[in-house]
Amino acid sequence: MELKLINDEGQEASRLKASDVLFGREYNEALVHQVLIAYQANARSGNRAQKDRQDVRHTTKKPWRQKGTGRARAGMSSSPIWRGGGRVFPNSSDENFSHKLNRKMYRAGMASILSQLAREDRLAVVDNLSIEAPKTRLFAAKIKGMGYESVLVITDNLDENVFLASRNLPNVLVVDVQQADPVSLVRFPKVLLTKAALAKFEEILG
Repeated sequence: MELKLINDEGQEASRLKASDVLFGREYNEALVHQVLIAYQANARSGNRAQKDRQDVRHTTKKPWRQKGTGRARAGMSSSPIWRGGGRVFPNSSDENFSHKLNRKMYRAGMASILSQLAREDRLAVVDNLSIEAPKTRLFAAKIKGMGYESVLVITDNLDENVFLASRNLPNVLVVDVQQADPVSLVRFPKVLLTKAALAKFEEILG
């Protein structure tokens, strides 16, 4: 598989040979869906909680006598059918949302995503990406000069100037290979890899 190698102006300079295992795989929609769902589920923190009958604030006094009022029987205001009562099956704060995903499936899913990005011409490679100072203005001008408005930039090691300059750009995300995730790969319309990041991807996932 050959990937597009671009220069600082965003123009294609040459074609770069890449691993067919990583960039030539057929698109498996079911596997990609499973990888995305598992990644998002594993990122959830079970910090929501609801109260059951014993947790709500209430009195244990019987609201009215059992017979003779014409109303339904009621024993306590904490009843789930009462407003302000406890939940029948409340959400607990230690709820586990995690999905099990085999390492082989994750690697295959990432390869499927990267292959589809390459086929759709949404992925490009650049020799190196750096700026002189950690200024958002400089990095924004560089990205715009390369023809990108919204892009995911993946590098082998985070350059401090690039990382600091990119934090205030809402449509640009700069991560290293270890932090690259399937959700970001799918979400951004364009993906830009450095040569060193490409080599590391092939080492990890190839």
